[in-house]
Amino acid sequence: MAALISENFKFVALFFKSKDVMIFNGLIGLGTVASQTVYNIFAFHCPCSPKKNYLYGLTAIGVPALAFFVIGVMLNQNTWDIVSECRTRKCRKLSLSAAFALLGSILGRAVVAPITWSVISLLRGEAYVCAFSEFVDPSSLDHFPPTTKTPEIMARFPCKDVPAPFMNYSRVIERQLKYESQLLGWLLVGIISLAVFLLLCLKHCCSSLGYQQEAYWSQYRSSEQTLFQRTAEVHAKYHAAECVKNYFGFVALKDEEKQLLEVCKGIKSVIPRMEWNRVTGVYMYRETDDTPIYSRLNKWDLYTKENNC
Repeated sequence: MAALISENFKFVALFFKSKDVMIFNGLIGLGTVASQTVYNIFAFHCPCSPKKNYLYGLTAIGVPALAFFVIGVMLNQNTWDIVSECRTRKCRKLSLSAAFALLGSILGRAVVAPITWSVISLLRGEAYVCAFSEFVDPSSLDHFPPTTKTPEIMARFPCKDVPAPFMNYSRVIERQLKYESQLLGWLLVGIISLAVFLLLCLKHCCSSLGYQQEAYWSQYRSSEQTLFQRTAEVHAKYHAAECVKNYFGFVALKDEEKQLLEVCKGIKSVIPRMEWNRVTGVYMYRETDDTPIYSRLNKWDLYTKENNC
């Protein structure tokens, strides 16, 4: 029974690990939906004034989406990998296919939250009703009372703050505008879904690898990244401990850190000293008096790319 539970747990863990991108995007989408709901309940207040409604409604739809997009691009590690590559080697080593793949990965994750925000805003309809209520044509409404202040009265419909003769048209205008808003929202969902499908088809058609080969390559990259980060952390901690020990004469380590760094003792890096200095910019000791000094840390991937690691 215990063995069966263990096998099932391993299967579930492997499933979620293989779907980590989908789960991550799903969590981003759920977080965006929650944020949009909270914003509409507590922070959205239509000004109900001509010309202000339009700006406020479109801002409520577009500006948070733009902010989410910029934040998504900034938080993606691939963005800074491209910036570092172009700054260091002027993108000479970056092929067109690699650039397309990196940009696709960056944009693919960055647009999840903006699209979710825009779609939910359109499906709910409050911002759209606020933005376009003043543009409703009174002639399209049956027996609408004539008035010389049509824009002002139309702009006040989202707030339900209209004179008594016009109150009966509030639901009609709201229903018409929400119909348009939700129609645009579902059209956006359909267009994005079709675009994602076509891009996936293009990706698999242009790839030189088969489906199983791509699955294996994805698993390999994930495992390599995990092992690299874990090893780099231990390597950096080992050299930092050596520098601190040479400076103070001792280093305060936890028991588990002592056991971990004990394994690294006496192990020399396979990277030559000149290569290490050129790639990382870290000079652990002076050549004369072994005094530890600190310079800047840079990416290891420059070395790995140049040596096809």
